[in-house]
Amino acid sequence: MNKAPLKSLRDLKTVSQTLKQQAALEAQQAAERARLERERQAEQALFSYSVGPVRPLQDKHRQRQSVASRRPPPVALQQQADERAVMREALSDEFDVETLLDTDEALSYRREGLGPDVVRKLRRGGWKLQSQIDLHGLRQEQARDALAQFIRQAHKQGLRCVRVVHGKGLGSPGKTPVLKSRVQRWLVQKKEVLAFVQARPADGGAGALVVLLAQAS
Repeated sequence: MNKAPLKSLRDLKTVSQTLKQQAALEAQQAAERARLERERQAEQALFSYSVGPVRPLQDKHRQRQSVASRRPPPVALQQQADERAVMREALSDEFDVETLLDTDEALSYRREGLGPDVVRKLRRGGWKLQSQIDLHGLRQEQARDALAQFIRQAHKQGLRCVRVVHGKGLGSPGKTPVLKSRVQRWLVQKKEVLAFVQARPADGGAGALVVLLAQAS
C-alpha cells in the first residue's frame, strides 16, 4: 500500500519534465520564427530602398499587351552605368575616419575647403531635412548597400540635406554602437557628402546624423 504514492510521485515528475521540455522547445521555435521575421523585414527594407516605390500596372495596359506584340525590353544603359559606378565606389570598412572628424561636443565632419560655419549652420538646422533612411535592423552589408544607394539617389534628385538614422547601439552586444562608426566611415568616402553632424535631440540625437550633400551638377 505504500508503493502507490511513490509511483504517482515519479509519474508527476515525469510529466513535469515533459512539460518543461515542451515549453523550452516552443520558446526555441518562437525565437527562431522571430529571427526569420527580422531577417525578412530587413531584406524587404533593403529591397524597398534599392528599387523604390512599385506601382501596379493599370488594367488597360495589361489588356493591350499580348504575347505576339511583346518586344525584348530595351537595354537599361543608364542603370548598368549606375551599377558599375556603385561597384567602383564600394565603401571600405577599413577607411581611417578618425583623423577627419572634429571631436567637438557633437562629432562632426566637413570636407576639406569648407569653413566651420557650414557645420554650425547644419547643426542649427539651417538646411531643411528633405529625406531620411533608417538603418535599424539591417545587417552590416545590407546597411552599407542601402546607405550608398540612398545617398546616390538623393544626390541625383537634387536633395541637399538628409538624415541617416543608425541607432544608439543599445541592442548591440556590449551596447556598443558599431553601426554608428561604420556609417561615419562610409559617409566620409562618398563624394556626394560635404559635411555631417550629430542630429539635434529632437531629430534623433546620438542615434542619427544630419548630412549635407553637394549640389547635383
